[in-house]
Amino acid sequence: MHPTLLTAASAAPLTKTTATTIAERLFATRRHSIALAAPLTSEDMVVQAMEDASPTKWHLAHVTWFFENFVLKPHLDGYQTFDENFNYCFNSYYEALGPRHPRPRRGLLTRPSAERIFAYRAHVDEALEMLLASEQGQSEDLARLIEIGINHEQQHQELLLTDILALFAASPLKPAYQASPSNVDVSQPEPLRWIEYEGGIHRIGHASNDYCWDNERPQHDALVHPFKLADRLVTNAEWLEFIADGGYATASLWLADGWTTVNREDWQAPLYWEKSDAGWFQMSLHGLLPVVPAEPVAHVSYFEADAFARWAGKRLPTEFEWEMAALEASARHDQPANHFRPQRAKDANLQTPRQLFGDVWQWTSSAYLPYPGYRPPAGAIGEYNGKFMISQQVLRGASCVTPAGHSRPTYRNFFYPHQRWQFVGLRLASEAR
Repeated sequence: MHPTLLTAASAAPLTKTTATTIAERLFATRRHSIALAAPLTSEDMVVQAMEDASPTKWHLAHVTWFFENFVLKPHLDGYQTFDENFNYCFNSYYEALGPRHPRPRRGLLTRPSAERIFAYRAHVDEALEMLLASEQGQSEDLARLIEIGINHEQQHQELLLTDILALFAASPLKPAYQASPSNVDVSQPEPLRWIEYEGGIHRIGHASNDYCWDNERPQHDALVHPFKLADRLVTNAEWLEFIADGGYATASLWLADGWTTVNREDWQAPLYWEKSDAGWFQMSLHGLLPVVPAEPVAHVSYFEADAFARWAGKRLPTEFEWEMAALEASARHDQPANHFRPQRAKDANLQTPRQLFGDVWQWTSSAYLPYPGYRPPAGAIGEYNGKFMISQQVLRGASCVTPAGHSRPTYRNFFYPHQRWQFVGLRLASEAR
């Protein structure tokens, strides 16, 4: 979070319109989290598929804990904590707020029950309504904190869905979270095209007063050399060619850590892919389905993305190249709501890249590092981004399970190079010659 989002010095009254908009967005976001959990059973909500994932019940409680600790306790006089034990159970990584239940063991929290978590959410929502209706709830400072909470909950809505997929993929029943789409286009993808960009000094980072995370600032100049960017994402059909050509068995294509990981984990295809006599299948939120050739490849690690790019004779774009292209295209997340599957590229236009948002997050070759002049915000909330700026890679864009409106050209997502349970894919780049 940018420091200005947390400064208490400015307490100018909000206009009625602004206050209403914040309240409406807040409770719409809170309701959407419950709607995402609605297809699940109580048993689904308690299980943790792996250490990187968290149970649905934990996500629903953690985002509520966030509002309780960062909004209600400091700002609502007389607020009654729902359960003091929840601070230990549902703190994620905020060292300043005390000890917490180990992340790899969140699936052991059979208590509190899902019913009690829903009661917790109702208790906090009622208090948030009281706060926003009060005089102390009409400040810019509080509005900024609630905006952080909204965006934080949206991030966990995406995590909730990807963690459900990890859970359902581990089940021998291969259940579907959502009914399978009909009339899927199984034709081959169209040829990949290239868009050229001139180099120069470009302004990178968030510039407007609209909301952003602290890691998107400060804005600064970056030298970008002339480059070419693929007009669409890499597809399943192209990935199948990589597999058939021995991509997973050719050491020269891989970074050293990647090659070690491939052999240790016995990777032979993207995560959630399975091969049978009938061909390749992929586990999705719609259940186990045949791999669709023209859809973007998903659930690949940075190591795999880098190896594929080398096999193709190309490279991954830098995050500055990606941002420059996205800003020029004025692209936004326009994926239809509740379409939880990457879609094939449509509407070819040689002037602007497609699929920048709404299909898969896209690996870049850029390490996740602070921008020049970056300083993390003071206090516990400053732990959100800054302390993770080590050993991770930047991803850009947004996926098919990213909430609408939760994306922008300057957004910097980040994961470790081996992680692939998120909807992550790639777009190729090359030098301009």
